[in-house]
Amino acid sequence: MNSRQRRGVILLLLSVLCAFGAFAGVLSVISDVNSKVGPEVDAYRLKKNVEPYTALKADQFEKVSMPKRWLSGNAVTDLAEIDGKIAVTQLQEGSLMQSDMMVKSPELRPGEQEIAIMIDAATGVAGKINPDDKVNIYATFAGEREGDPAQSKVIVSNAKVLDIGRLTALEPADDGRNRATEVVPITFALNTLDTQRVAYAESFAEHVRLALIAPGSDGTIRPGDRTYTLDKDK
Repeated sequence: MNSRQRRGVILLLLSVLCAFGAFAGVLSVISDVNSKVGPEVDAYRLKKNVEPYTALKADQFEKVSMPKRWLSGNAVTDLAEIDGKIAVTQLQEGSLMQSDMMVKSPELRPGEQEIAIMIDAATGVAGKINPDDKVNIYATFAGEREGDPAQSKVIVSNAKVLDIGRLTALEPADDGRNRATEVVPITFALNTLDTQRVAYAESFAEHVRLALIAPGSDGTIRPGDRTYTLDKDK
């Protein structure tokens, strides 16, 4: 083998070594990216807005693949999780679905209706009321005519709580009146008459409050005690 052939063999070996080095470098980069990104999983993104308390359906979502490490621990990765669930608040198009954005659809007994109203978080809930609790619903009204005393009324006794929604902050009032700054949607299971009473109170009462009934207690109020005015204590 002459010197020219030896140089050719050496150059060939160097080319092979460089090729192996480049290949190893690519593998190293791929391994580094995989270690930082991790395996991908399926997630589900909303295709359109969903109104609060609306039943969730598969056709409202589109499947997207994302690195598992980028998803929150409560992200929905299987559409079977939404079966029998309803949205607890307004869901926005493009949002990734999470388990805390939905609750199990409540079951109503014959003759019952489901109604949700907004309750002042500071005076009406205070973190003490949970689904399946029983509460008395109180409403305060101004006097019907000038000079008439204000009244506090028990609108519904032993109302069953179905669900507690998300805490929602309200915009400051422009009229200077005192109003709740944070409210929580509370869902009840009520008969038709009690549903009408609650709807009336939410529309016309100055305040609506809830009083938690101790487990095992009967919160029924006697007819004569359902209305209170300040002059009763005189």
